[in-house]
Amino acid sequence: MGIEPTPVVAPAPPDPLLAVQQLAGHEAGRALLALAEDTPGLWLVGGTVRDVMLGRSPRELDVIVEGDVGEAAAAIAAALGATVVAHPSFLTAQVVDAGGRVAVDLATARREHYSRPGALPEVSPAPLQDDLLRRDFSVNTFAVALRHDVPDRVRSAPHALADLAEGRLRVLHDGSFMDDPTRLLRLARYGARLAFDPDEHTRLLAGRAVAEGALDTVTGARLGAELRLLLTEGEAVDALGELSRIGALAALHPRLRFERALSASALALLPRDGRRDLLLLAALALALTLSAGEDPPAELRAWLARLEFPAADRDRVVAAAVAVPRLVPELDTAARPSRLRALVAGAPIEGVAIAGALGPRIPAYEWMWKWRHVRLQITGDDLLAAGVPAGPEVGRRLAVALDQRLDGEIGEDRESELAAALGDGPT
Repeated sequence: MGIEPTPVVAPAPPDPLLAVQQLAGHEAGRALLALAEDTPGLWLVGGTVRDVMLGRSPRELDVIVEGDVGEAAAAIAAALGATVVAHPSFLTAQVVDAGGRVAVDLATARREHYSRPGALPEVSPAPLQDDLLRRDFSVNTFAVALRHDVPDRVRSAPHALADLAEGRLRVLHDGSFMDDPTRLLRLARYGARLAFDPDEHTRLLAGRAVAEGALDTVTGARLGAELRLLLTEGEAVDALGELSRIGALAALHPRLRFERALSASALALLPRDGRRDLLLLAALALALTLSAGEDPPAELRAWLARLEFPAADRDRVVAAAVAVPRLVPELDTAARPSRLRALVAGAPIEGVAIAGALGPRIPAYEWMWKWRHVRLQITGDDLLAAGVPAGPEVGRRLAVALDQRLDGEIGEDRESELAAALGDGPT
């Protein structure tokens, strides 16, 4: 007599209604639920529902309003003691709390029309299903009515549930990437964050859009905004890998180069006070700064300006990328910590981390994690009080004392530091 096989029980599909249930534990969510009791046409949508279905904590509360989005936003803001930032041309509004954080994103159910590829859409009110079908990927189309008495309370685009269960990113129509080429960057960003892969047809459409110059139709400001979001993802290295695979990285600038091993190794070296996003950007731009031309750093700075990176970030990325070729051969020559300090002077720690990943790892690590934190107990005021005239000499003497501290030539007490700075200590 044979053994009966154990039946395979398929796991229960994720329940979109869990997203509404979780609102009760969230201040803004409770305000939404209270508003929904008297306001029909409120739907929790998009990434909020998707993340809950995946067992993740949602990053935001996204709401579609079949009605007056301004009235809904004002009611929620009043309940939270928050303010409303309206965007009438896009039929959207944000409820912003006292700390400047967006508590709820609201949008009128709408349809979109693109006057040309890459243009911002022209929007007009539309039924909910039209709104869902205008979105980027099927897994971002889930909508759950906040009122329990709404027929067909859960809605989505075709294939959405299967795509979510199988970890797949699928565009909703063949012109998606041409209409809005920033979706190419979102394809990489969502793929990395969710560990999802594009379906074969979506990947084909992405490659075709890149080849046809879709990204050239988008303003630098929009590209920069999407790139900054991508670089701050926890899995930004994977996202950059996907951008490189579909050719979008080279479309952003032909001399950007992605090297996974370099990026991962440099990030592993980077201290907590470093900027992961700027390190990744500097690593991408190494080939650009080394390329032939009149002034490669100026070209990099101009590209970052076109993408509207803040000036301080532009300067830091350029300084990091330019420092790497100099640091790689020299770090190994630093026999003492004071020599390390001289070598890395002016180089952001992101550049030191990249140099350490490319060359001598131990000196880079020791500088970033140990020696750069050494500080003198004395200050310029102590030297002025001791009779040193005001001016550059004060800084020079403090640097001498710091070098001796770093190299272990003097003690860690104020007296030893002052003696060294005044020229009475070891030389």
